[in-house]
Amino acid sequence: MELSLSELASHLGAEVRGDGSTRIGGVATLSSAGANDVTFIADPAYRKQLGTTLAAAVIVSPALINDVVGAALVVDDAYLAFAKTTQLFDNRPCPPVGVHPRAFVDEGVVLGDGVMIGPGAVIGRNSRIGAGTEIGAGCVIGSDCIIGDDCLLNANVTLYYGISIGDRVRVQSGAVIGSDGFGFAPNKGKWERIAQLGSVRIGNNVEIGANTCIDRGALEDTVIEDDVILDNLIQIAHNVYVGQGSAMAGCVGIAGSTRIGKGCTLAGGVGLAGHLTLADGVHVMGMTLITNSIDEPGAYASGTSHMPAKQWRRSAARFKQLDSIAKRLQKLEKIQEGKA
Repeated sequence: MELSLSELASHLGAEVRGDGSTRIGGVATLSSAGANDVTFIADPAYRKQLGTTLAAAVIVSPALINDVVGAALVVDDAYLAFAKTTQLFDNRPCPPVGVHPRAFVDEGVVLGDGVMIGPGAVIGRNSRIGAGTEIGAGCVIGSDCIIGDDCLLNANVTLYYGISIGDRVRVQSGAVIGSDGFGFAPNKGKWERIAQLGSVRIGNNVEIGANTCIDRGALEDTVIEDDVILDNLIQIAHNVYVGQGSAMAGCVGIAGSTRIGKGCTLAGGVGLAGHLTLADGVHVMGMTLITNSIDEPGAYASGTSHMPAKQWRRSAARFKQLDSIAKRLQKLEKIQEGKA
């Protein structure tokens, strides 16, 4: 892939400073860029590198343009422009259109134009695959699934039966969508399985990370709305509802029937108990445990940051003493009130 600086500026809606005919053949960091690369700066902390970078041009905001020595593409949001630029130079291999001879496509399957199905993939009966969608090697698509246009399921993704996925959805390897939710009723020391009768509905422009699991609903569907991004190793239990534009980092765990609003962010390791509601615009910091519903937007956190082990042991011992200290303090307050 190679294009001129002017062509790249047109794609980004950027203002060109310098020679628009300069050829761009790649994207790199400020420190590693060569004479054929475009780079970017979004954090002022790196502005010193603007004077030493060898890049052909720098994607930069107006606030930092005066620090750029050579050519530049001036945009309001340099990080967003960088993201769009990387898409132009995406070097992921693209398989040939069609069904690989070692794939299995069952009866009644409908394939849209330009579908790519890799070796070892299995497409269950009466499923529908939209135009331009790629099903990677070893994927298993159950019966009666619907996958929209221009989706990408990387190798070894599993969709159980009756799953619905919108357009432009990307699923990374090892993800499992539609497995049974964790539902069991106690029965005289044993467990009676509750059949999971719902499904999973995923909207458009959703990203699902590697080894993430999204359980099917017990009676109603588990729902992931449009524009949601999910990192690797996330567990979303049955009947969870995730609102549009929300994002979750690795190792988030969400228990059943919890409802997450629009535009929420959950940092790494966050845990949510079941049957809760998070309002729109809630931002939860890493390793936080949420046990009650949150009705107001804003940032929330729990737990303690790390400290030397010796100090932590002392703090843990004092934590156990808090109840007795509180009772003694109440007694002292009553005595002081009596004296007053």
